[in-house]
Amino acid sequence: MQQSTTRRTLHYYWQVTRKHKGLFWGLIVSTFLFVALLSYGNPYVMSLVVDRVSEGGVGPDEVFSAYGPYIVALIAINVFGQAASKFQDYTLYKLEIAAAYDLATMSFDALCNQSMSFHSNRFGGTLVSQTSKFMSAYQQLIETIMFPFLPVMCSVIFTCGILAPRVPVYVAILMALLAVYATVSYIMYKRILSLNEKAASAQNQLSGELSDSVSNILAVKTYGREDYERGLFDAANREVVARDSKRMWASLTRGIITASITVVIMSVVAVFIAGGNAWYGITPGTLVMMFTYTYTVTNQFNFINNGLQRFNRAFGDASGMTTTLDEPRLVADVAGAPDLQVREGAIDFEGIGFSYGDGDAKTQVFDDFELHIPAGQRVGLVGLSGAGKTTLTKLLLRLSDIQQGCILLDGQNIAQCTQQSLRRQIAYVPQESLLFHRSVAENISYGKPGASMVEIREAAARANALEFIERLPQGFETQVGERGVKLSGGQRQRIAIARAILADCPVLVLDEATSALDSESEALVQDALATLMKGRTCIVVAHRLSTVASLDRIVVIDSGKVAEDGPHEQLIAAGGEYANLWNRQTGAYLE
Repeated sequence: MQQSTTRRTLHYYWQVTRKHKGLFWGLIVSTFLFVALLSYGNPYVMSLVVDRVSEGGVGPDEVFSAYGPYIVALIAINVFGQAASKFQDYTLYKLEIAAAYDLATMSFDALCNQSMSFHSNRFGGTLVSQTSKFMSAYQQLIETIMFPFLPVMCSVIFTCGILAPRVPVYVAILMALLAVYATVSYIMYKRILSLNEKAASAQNQLSGELSDSVSNILAVKTYGREDYERGLFDAANREVVARDSKRMWASLTRGIITASITVVIMSVVAVFIAGGNAWYGITPGTLVMMFTYTYTVTNQFNFINNGLQRFNRAFGDASGMTTTLDEPRLVADVAGAPDLQVREGAIDFEGIGFSYGDGDAKTQVFDDFELHIPAGQRVGLVGLSGAGKTTLTKLLLRLSDIQQGCILLDGQNIAQCTQQSLRRQIAYVPQESLLFHRSVAENISYGKPGASMVEIREAAARANALEFIERLPQGFETQVGERGVKLSGGQRQRIAIARAILADCPVLVLDEATSALDSESEALVQDALATLMKGRTCIVVAHRLSTVASLDRIVVIDSGKVAEDGPHEQLIAAGGEYANLWNRQTGAYLE
């Protein structure tokens, strides 16, 4: 499972990287040149200098003639090496900036295009944390490849290429020891990878617990549950500590083993350098190269431990968002779907079958459900909790997809049209107003980008919101706080209605839009809703029957079926379920 997730992470990262192949290959070439020139070019020229010095016979007036070419070579190597180093920095920064943009866009699109069922089963804070880690993991991965790993490959290539013709036995022994080192590191890397994913999962859970508590801080405080929430957070925090500790000990164990191999390698080079001239006639310059190159390559291999640890952490951090990106979209547009065109607003639910699942459990909500709403008709949906009223509106908005049947809007199957075009034809006002931490004006104009202030003010006036907005500290420029926390419930709802008025959609869905308001706020909101409903096809979900009594038609839903259908007076006279609900709410049974 871990390897599969790692491969999928690499797949997504490569999708982004190949869009910037010029930067990527420029980074590789500059790294190759940087290592070749500064780590291997300098010692090579110095070995030639040492051999020339050991030959003797150079007088004071012959220094520049004898060593001039070496001096020029060293200067050129360092000039071009430093230039390669700076170009490496440039391409790395540019690639990371470009990739961060693409990864953020990829994650945002994936989250925004997922169904409401997906979001209902996840912490918002966890998804934010996963996105952030997914982006930073790419940066960590690229930097790890370009600094420990690519230089290691270069070091092995250059060490073999330069020393093998001169001391083949030494190179063979060195490569064998390095192969053991690399094999041990890789085996332990695979073992630690699962520990990193578990540690990242624990960290995501901790972020989710924190987000959940902070988002619902009013409930925490008003019920005196600070200690309980702290207990949940502490349990998640302790799990993070436990998993991080396991990862730490595994990494330390790997470091001790590989450090022991490094000691063996340096012991071999010490023996060869000490006896190289006596046993094999190796020149002083070559001995200098042997020590310098071996020290360089073993140092680079030492960085492999840190690099593999960073690899582990990067893949572990990225695993959460990788899994999210792999999630199938429960609600998706068909290929080449056209935009929905609505002129009148007639709605037809034909043979609807829908069930939702929680794990392996399935709950049937609708089975062969039928309902026709003519254009311009105002329809109330009533019934007991769990009857399917709100679910029906979500199916109309395609927040979830039906399993059988079809929903038609002006004769067009909404499943065959783009979701965005569908939702732009439906103004939705829920029980809890959906406000952003932005200005009042931005919130009202959300359904009509580019609306003028004249249009915004007119919509606010029609929603009975203009008076209170103008009393706010900065009027329409006042920031409303997260989810509109700076405003009262009635004020938030009137802003949501102003948004719906400005959007001017042919279809209106009101889902318990006044149930949480006090009497005064409800009266203002009801008046605004009456304005909003004029000339539109309206679906009003309500438990408070007084809000639907004046509508053209009332549909009673019971266990996913239409139990009663007709105007208020007709349903009262029928003495059925609607009449019973009405009598309970109006106190008729108290007599």
